[in-house]
Amino acid sequence: MKRFFQLAAFAAAISAASAFAQQPPLKMGAINPFSGPMAQYGAEVTRGFEMAADKVNGSGGLLGRKVQIVNGDASNPQQAIQAVEQLMNRDKVDFFGGTYTSGISNTASDAAMRFDRVYLETIALSEDLTMRGLPNYLRTGPNAETFAISTIDTLRDLVAPTVKKPFRDLKVWIEHEDSSYGTSIGQKQKRLLEAFGVKVVGIGSHSGRAVDLNDTVLRMKYAAPDVLLETGYVADGNLLLKTMRDQGFKPMATVFIGTGDTPETLQSLGAAGVEGLLVITYPRSDVSEKFAPGVKGFLDAYRAKYKSDPIQTQSLTSFVGTQILFEAIQAAGSTEPGKVLAAAAKMDKPIGTYLNGFGVKFDKNFQNLRAMTTTVQWQDGKVVTVFPKSAVNPGVVLKPMTRQ
Repeated sequence: MKRFFQLAAFAAAISAASAFAQQPPLKMGAINPFSGPMAQYGAEVTRGFEMAADKVNGSGGLLGRKVQIVNGDASNPQQAIQAVEQLMNRDKVDFFGGTYTSGISNTASDAAMRFDRVYLETIALSEDLTMRGLPNYLRTGPNAETFAISTIDTLRDLVAPTVKKPFRDLKVWIEHEDSSYGTSIGQKQKRLLEAFGVKVVGIGSHSGRAVDLNDTVLRMKYAAPDVLLETGYVADGNLLLKTMRDQGFKPMATVFIGTGDTPETLQSLGAAGVEGLLVITYPRSDVSEKFAPGVKGFLDAYRAKYKSDPIQTQSLTSFVGTQILFEAIQAAGSTEPGKVLAAAAKMDKPIGTYLNGFGVKFDKNFQNLRAMTTTVQWQDGKVVTVFPKSAVNPGVVLKPMTRQ
């Protein structure tokens, strides 16, 4: 009899596997830049999608079907519309995800809405993206306000005690690239800092494609801030650091928001050029297991699949975000936007549930309220997490923040 049940179970497993293989795949359209200067970062976001697909496929798929990732190249907002249309007309995708930049997310999600497809946002930060109230859009990662609040926490609880100045006595310059991404964070930072009585000695903006930031740095030097806050992309951030170095501008602390922790920045400036730089970013795979239980498993799986370490934090964030979407789709029993968002609205998981420390609870605009950031520092050519305390590994200490 025992042998009979073993054979029956084996036959059932074979039958289920055969049915799984015969079902058409569920296709997720990945809208990211896969060409141009931001291509490697768009690819990094998509690797998170691919790893989430691997994980769910290894457990029987989603709604009994294999998940397949199909890429749509979008280096600017107009290309995003074209990419969505191409993936719908050619590949018949079932839902979409992205996105490395807010401008691309804005137009891509709007195009996806016209095709009645869910659009998952894992990375793009502009608050306007959820405030539109699109019936197909949900964001699982942090937004501009999250990063602005994290800025306050980092300055108050990490920077001010280290430089031995009261938080309210810090003089701060806010610099940001001029798209909705940088502007939304910069405006929030200014409002929050001034609400705490911190003096903002200047606020400036520049193009993310800037080729000369000398005047920008001259204005900063004249204002003599204790702390420089900078929100931008990789290229303009690297240019700003080089220009600061060339002009000898050395505030007590330099804090980058969102970028500044990539191998490209290290290659551009060298270890000495980034030493002490703070970056507020998505949780990295070096955070403590107490903060993000199981995070080391993600790093092991990434290395096994791609034969390298992650080039940026976005892959871990997009992996977790895609897991959250898959859970909502499974609960909904459908990929229809109304049903998926209704299922997502019921999700309620505490911080620390997922591999990067996230939980999930959506507000009325489908912004995940349990997504957070961490602060890292360049130390001896490596990036290490230094804040909050719960994310810091034993033995890691903050090093001097004034860059040489």
